[in-house]
Amino acid sequence: MTVERVPVSGGHIAVETHTGSSEPILVIHGVSSQRMLWNWLHAEAPHLTLVAPDLRGRGDSVDVTGPSSLTRHAEDLGAVLDALGLDSVHVCGMSMGAFAAVEFAARYPSRAKSLVLVDGGVPVGPPAGLTRDTVAAVFEDRIARTRQRWDDVDDYLDFLVSTSLPLLDRADPLLRAYAEHDLADGAIRLSTDAVVADATDVFFGDSRFRELTLPIRFLHAQWSVGAESPPMYSPRDIDALEVASVRALNGLDHAGTIMTSRGAAAVGATIDDALRDGVSDRTR
Repeated sequence: MTVERVPVSGGHIAVETHTGSSEPILVIHGVSSQRMLWNWLHAEAPHLTLVAPDLRGRGDSVDVTGPSSLTRHAEDLGAVLDALGLDSVHVCGMSMGAFAAVEFAARYPSRAKSLVLVDGGVPVGPPAGLTRDTVAAVFEDRIARTRQRWDDVDDYLDFLVSTSLPLLDRADPLLRAYAEHDLADGAIRLSTDAVVADATDVFFGDSRFRELTLPIRFLHAQWSVGAESPPMYSPRDIDALEVASVRALNGLDHAGTIMTSRGAAAVGATIDDALRDGVSDRTR
């Protein structure tokens, strides 16, 4: 495992590489997350080489200045590939990271070999009642933690599983490592401006999904936050998709699609499918 600092507009973003036996996969976390999101995938599929940045405004990249948007994330990800000497990669994004993956693939079509989208990326209308003016209120549970001081990681873990991560295992050491990466001197390393700007872009920006011609694989959760909650993608949304594959992750909510061993194993298997198909295409 190595961590590098990559120069981008407004500062440097941190990029962690987990080296396995596969070709590199660029992995992109969600709107209020950070690169430790991918530790579950690394645990379930250690053969995968994962290139995992902390996006601007999060984790070790929290101090990067300037506006945040899907376009800016795509530009940052292009800079990551340049810095690591990678011409093109398979890309996996989760939640907002899946939307950033779509923007990256549309902006740099020769640099993305395939997309694995985890409960995001596919265009979806805003939830009932959500407007540009109410995005901050809807994401209040994520934003509220930045206003508190967390001198005890256990208190912070209790907060996470009582709000946005209700189905996760409180005792999971990977969850603890994730929470520890969020914190620095009792503060959450998360820009609330970046969260609101990126969430607004996801729901009200212009998606470039329908421009894409590369192979796309999509995994979706049964629930959003907690058991029996309405999913982000309805059955009608799923039925309308024309992509390489669609996989339902039943019994999991949004976070569980990657922050559980079962969800991460499914994502890893889907990435393996993309890698195998990529090899087949090159040998035809």
